[in-house]
Amino acid sequence: MSAQAPDKVLLLGLDVGSTTSSMLIAEASLQRGVQGTVLRCRPDDVLYRPAAKFTPFIGHELDENALGDLLDHWVADSAVAVEEVFAGGALVTGLAAQSGNIDRVERLVSDRLGEQLVANAGDPALESWLAFMGSCGLLSRSQPDADVINLDIGGGTTNPALGRAGEVQVTGCAFVGARHWQFEPGSARLLALTPQGQGIMQGLGMSHRLGDTLSETDVARLCAVLVESLEALVSDGRLPPAWAFLEDVLFAVSRPERTAGQTIITFSGGVGELIYAHAAGEPWPPHSCFGDLGVALAQAIVASPILARDIHRYVPEQRGRATVTGLALNSSDLSGASLYLPDETLLPLRNLPVVGVLDDAMSVEELTKQLSIARGGQSGVSYRLSFTRADAPGAADIRRFGTRLAEAIQSAKLPPSQPLVLLLEANMGKVLGNYVTDWGQAPVSLLVIDEIPVRDARFVNIGTARNGMVPVTFYGLNSAAQRDEVMYASVTKA
Repeated sequence: MSAQAPDKVLLLGLDVGSTTSSMLIAEASLQRGVQGTVLRCRPDDVLYRPAAKFTPFIGHELDENALGDLLDHWVADSAVAVEEVFAGGALVTGLAAQSGNIDRVERLVSDRLGEQLVANAGDPALESWLAFMGSCGLLSRSQPDADVINLDIGGGTTNPALGRAGEVQVTGCAFVGARHWQFEPGSARLLALTPQGQGIMQGLGMSHRLGDTLSETDVARLCAVLVESLEALVSDGRLPPAWAFLEDVLFAVSRPERTAGQTIITFSGGVGELIYAHAAGEPWPPHSCFGDLGVALAQAIVASPILARDIHRYVPEQRGRATVTGLALNSSDLSGASLYLPDETLLPLRNLPVVGVLDDAMSVEELTKQLSIARGGQSGVSYRLSFTRADAPGAADIRRFGTRLAEAIQSAKLPPSQPLVLLLEANMGKVLGNYVTDWGQAPVSLLVIDEIPVRDARFVNIGTARNGMVPVTFYGLNSAAQRDEVMYASVTKA
């Protein structure tokens, strides 16, 4: 089918974090590009953004019933029909992503918000990228000659990202957060701590047990370790040797020495919100009002000459409220009108592994070997396609590649019912799909999605076709120089 793209669509973001959970629903406009084949999605207005709520836990696991009730309340309160939401994302982050019932939580989110939204947990690169784009993407674009390092500091982790001119170059993750020590609200009486929190205390020679009350000096020492770790991250990407066990994903910054004015430091996450609220003249909340070190850590960061030098001069538009914004309001691309999708009932497809790259220089034998890897993926697999010639491939190139792929699919003995998704940037989806399927005669469940920036990612989600388009979400970065994002492909019947 071919359909006119709508002028407006609804986007939704949900962030279930270590300390708080947030939702945002926005209306975005779709604008036809210069060539008439590319569409741009820009956020116009936030329709619904409720106050963040404490993430419900029972012990170390997410409280499924309470979280379900919270989502139901938000959906009802927003007065937006979930089935009208076109795309977006849901992310479980930090300590919440380590919950033992995370699979059931992802199902709970998908049941309420729709299969087209990714409910992905434990993807630090994605969280770092989303926080950068949601917090300081516009700021970075306005300072194209500066490196911007955003520190997304939550309860369990800090997700750093370095970007230039609005494009993320490096991401990482460290277990540096405010909720590794949980207190009785309003006091410093220790109720729970994580293995990382216990490791820091042991490294400091602190012998406190659950039920003990920490002194102001104890709290200051813990915050000093976190600040020292953050200062090391922005300096060279590596944690101090004593605290190296806090590293999750290496923040592999590799850049020439720059003056202080050429690197801008910004913050996001719950601690980032506290920092920018203080910078705007708001009073600090009482210590331990969140039952963790959030306020004390924010104050320690503000006191750091290294970390706090830019908090007044460069203030992100969202003032620290980043991940949910990045999920919902991420700038998106729309592909051309040649996507090959003969059977829309295949959609949605979630968590398709991106197995590898198929290029037109491969022989039938080489293509067969690659495709044979996918034989066990009954729920579907995907491959990136690459053309070796520098200029755009011609009709003869497409025909030859499509014919070889058809032979390889047959040789690899892929199950006819197994979805096979081919991803490419060139505008040739419909033509290539017809060659691969022998104009619809071959027994293969094929989708060819073209004219999208194909990311070096681990997984892809393809949502339900709506208004002539399908949302395409890449996540799980393999390369820190590339970004996770939602894109949209126009649907055309083969």
